[in-house]
Amino acid sequence: MNTGSDEPGEVAVAADETQTDGAQGEQGLGSRAPEFVKARRALHLSWQVGIFTVGLAVVVLGIIMLPLPGPGWVVIFGGMAIWATEFVWAQLVLRWTKRKVTEAAERALDPRVRRRNIILMSIGLVIVAAIVGVYLWKFGFEMPWKIKNQ
Repeated sequence: MNTGSDEPGEVAVAADETQTDGAQGEQGLGSRAPEFVKARRALHLSWQVGIFTVGLAVVVLGIIMLPLPGPGWVVIFGGMAIWATEFVWAQLVLRWTKRKVTEAAERALDPRVRRRNIILMSIGLVIVAAIVGVYLWKFGFEMPWKIKNQ
C-alpha cells in the first residue's frame, strides 16, 4: 500500500486501516462529526463552532455550580465530553482525567488506605460528637444566635 499514491482509493484504504488500528486499543482521536458535515469545509467549521459554544455553556454552568448547590465537577466534565466529540485537545484532557480518576479509585480501594480513612473518619466523628455534647450540656437546645451572654 502506497500512501503517497495519487490514486484516491489507495489513500482512503490507508486511512481506514490506520483508523481501525487506532480503534482497537482506544477510540481514535479526531472529529466524530457525520461524514457529510466533514466533507464540506464551511459546514464542518460551523459544526465546530456550535460544538464549542454548547460545550463552553456547559462548562461555564459547571463553574457557576462549584460554589452553589449542584454537581459542578460533573457538569464541567460533561462539557469537556461535549468538546471531546470534536476537538483532539479535549479528548486528550478527558483521557488523562479518566486515567487519574481510575488510579484514585484503585488507591481508595486499597485495604490499608480504606482502614486509614475509616480510622480518621471515626476520630473526626468522635471530636464532632464531643463538641456537640459540650454545647448541649452548656446551652441546651438553644440556637447559637439566640444565646444570651451569661
